[in-house]
Amino acid sequence: MTQNPTTPNQDPPAHSGILQIVNGAYVAGAVSCLAQLGIPDLLENGAKSAEELAAQTGAQPDALYRLMRATACVGVLAEGSDKKFSQTPMSAVLRTNAHPSLRGLAIMTGREWHERGWSRLEYCVRTGKQALDEIYGMTIFEYLKHNPEESRIFDNAMTGLSSIDGPAVADAYNFAGVQNIVDVAGGHGLLLATLLGRNPHLKGTLYEVPHVLEGAKTGALKPYMDRCTLASGDMFSSVPAGADAYIMKHIIHDWPDDACVKILKACRQGVNPGGKLLVVDCVIQPGNNFSPGKFLDLQMLIFPSGRERTEPEFRKLLEASGWKLSRIIPTAAGDSIVEGVA
Repeated sequence: MTQNPTTPNQDPPAHSGILQIVNGAYVAGAVSCLAQLGIPDLLENGAKSAEELAAQTGAQPDALYRLMRATACVGVLAEGSDKKFSQTPMSAVLRTNAHPSLRGLAIMTGREWHERGWSRLEYCVRTGKQALDEIYGMTIFEYLKHNPEESRIFDNAMTGLSSIDGPAVADAYNFAGVQNIVDVAGGHGLLLATLLGRNPHLKGTLYEVPHVLEGAKTGALKPYMDRCTLASGDMFSSVPAGADAYIMKHIIHDWPDDACVKILKACRQGVNPGGKLLVVDCVIQPGNNFSPGKFLDLQMLIFPSGRERTEPEFRKLLEASGWKLSRIIPTAAGDSIVEGVA
């Protein structure tokens, strides 16, 4: 008698698992294309056919149908018996006006610079160097500065993530003893706006490079400008002095240790007596359990030459900068708040 090669108590064969992982690149590409075309926005008021949506987006109807059929099989859209497509909870997150909106992040992952960067992962692993310097002759941040449209997409992606991370940080940390805070490299200021909204006693400063700061003037911070200052400069040499706390969300992970020490030393020099350092990043845990942070770590290797860090690595980094790691506070978003004291 021939035995079935798999039974309900057996794991699927190894090649099935690898195929599923590799096919993930196809899924991500399709979802990115869907977001770039703005299909979820167009379905906000009800189901539509591929022909209707093609007329609105300038796409070829059959090709658009095939794209939506593919994303629907992973829960991003739903196809009805009439071949019309409707919104699902996951496609709704890709709307421009969703809260949170991951449209910017989905679009960014499909941009040429991002895909070319991941195609150079072997180069990065062999050399330890970032990819875009080898591809374009400039770092990721230089590339974004010289490509305003890509910078806009990148900023939208980071703002979308902040709409998830920001409330989680505000929920996890007690800011009662902090009177003024500087958000170092805080993008368009959504994290700082969230903290100011939750803590009416708090005053804040958004510290960014000039071309990013422009986008903050009419953004989430606008209702709080009576308690907020916008400042620009070089975080590697100095930060606005006289703050009770300096917070950085997904900034320290952008840089190698020597660059991080410069940023953290600048914060140490500027902080008020008894002040705090708040680094919001992934904290890598030991073991083989699945961790998005371990793949974000590869993203940091490829683009800005940074890394995600373990608790011992954070402790060593803070000590080299004049800080002492006092505690690590998990948040509901999966990041942690690494708190340092002077």
